[in-house]
Amino acid sequence: MLAGQVVLEVQDLDVVFPAGRTTFTALKDVSFEVRESEIVILVGPSGCGKSTLLNTAAGLIAPSDGGILVDGEPVVGPGRDRGMVFQAYTLFPWLRVQENVEYGMRLNKVRREGRRRVAGHYLGLVGLLDARDRYPYQLSGGMRQRVAIARALANEPRVLLMDEPFGALDAQTRVLMQQLLLDVWERSRMTILFVTHDIEEAVFLGDRVYVMDVNPGRITTEIAVDIARPRKLDVIATEEFQSLRRQIFELIRREHAWAEELVIDELKSVSDDL
Repeated sequence: MLAGQVVLEVQDLDVVFPAGRTTFTALKDVSFEVRESEIVILVGPSGCGKSTLLNTAAGLIAPSDGGILVDGEPVVGPGRDRGMVFQAYTLFPWLRVQENVEYGMRLNKVRREGRRRVAGHYLGLVGLLDARDRYPYQLSGGMRQRVAIARALANEPRVLLMDEPFGALDAQTRVLMQQLLLDVWERSRMTILFVTHDIEEAVFLGDRVYVMDVNPGRITTEIAVDIARPRKLDVIATEEFQSLRRQIFELIRREHAWAEELVIDELKSVSDDL
């Protein structure tokens, strides 16, 4: 699925962090696009910079070189054009569900009746209208993450950034949340950039999957997921799905093996110097 204009564009992105007397290159020469109404997935081994890339897109980390554009405008900090959903639920425990969803609109001076209408719409999309008066501690983990998604959508961002949003959930709830996200996407056609370490989740949700590797973090492979939508859970059993899963697994497995060899070589080098 490549129809539609480019919403988010990553251009020759480098992110370098100080590390004592030296530096650590988290991302190097990363470039890709996310088009309108796409779900684009980032996968790769631990330490490849997936979350760093998403946080840079959110404006929480400044690029060292290159940049990120949303609708052609450079990202220079957090903004309403990007919504963020983290693995942690990040709800305000002293606010009720409805108030949590309305929070961003309150900051933007949206009138009360408008806030309630928009919040009600998105709580309906995630199936939580009946829970609007509860506090977060009264909700399950899956329900809290549904509130977080509704809150992000309520601000009507151009792109939704999701950093392993289902990673803290049990296996059954995680699968239900994946299906819920696809159902919400079918109705909203939101543009999504999604980070996960779960290959099956990547194939089930994504239109395209970018595979990253480490030292430094960069994109090595783009894989189109040409599985028809709407998707239901039974698609996981198909040979088409499993073939894509195996392809991505093998790419990441080879990268893990390369990273392990690098660490062993570095340890040997240190040992020889002692």
